[in-house]
Amino acid sequence: MNKFDLKGRTAVITGGGQGFGLDIAKRFIDFGAKVIIWDIDEELLKLATEEVNSKDLSYNLVDVSNSKLIEQTVSEIISKTNIDILINNAGITGPTTPLWEYDVEMWNKIVQINLMGTFNCCRAIVPNMIKNNYGRIVNVASVAGKDGNANASAYSSGKAGAIALTKSLGKELADKNIAVNAVT
Repeated sequence: MNKFDLKGRTAVITGGGQGFGLDIAKRFIDFGAKVIIWDIDEELLKLATEEVNSKDLSYNLVDVSNSKLIEQTVSEIISKTNIDILINNAGITGPTTPLWEYDVEMWNKIVQINLMGTFNCCRAIVPNMIKNNYGRIVNVASVAGKDGNANASAYSSGKAGAIALTKSLGKELADKNIAVNAVT
């Protein structure tokens, strides 16, 4: 396993209450980072902080589809510390349904979380990274965003958008010591 030195760095991880997000948080703490996990489920956040049991882990109750809440939360965080690393991990798959039968509200919810959530977090956090001439952003996408999955048009579309957002933002920040990548 590679060991990275993240001492003195602060990371925000969305969807951090469980699964990949929580596993990433644990690894970052092992590497010396201070980690703030965001999730929409406060019970998961409480259980995660109990499980990890580290002074370097804290949480915020955040719905990534709510841009105002994200801006407020980021403002509170950067009044105390920089945000050096952003892991956009929050996401939902939604129902497996043919496009012509897809519920419009469910389609919108999936795209709001999987694409707009990534946009909202980047939009709020990137200015702090630019100010500090440092940042690392990883957007968790999916191979479904590259290939498209049958009966998962909303999920595939949201993740395809997240991949395109990653490419565009990476080019915008290329001269600012801020790396932007996606994992699929």
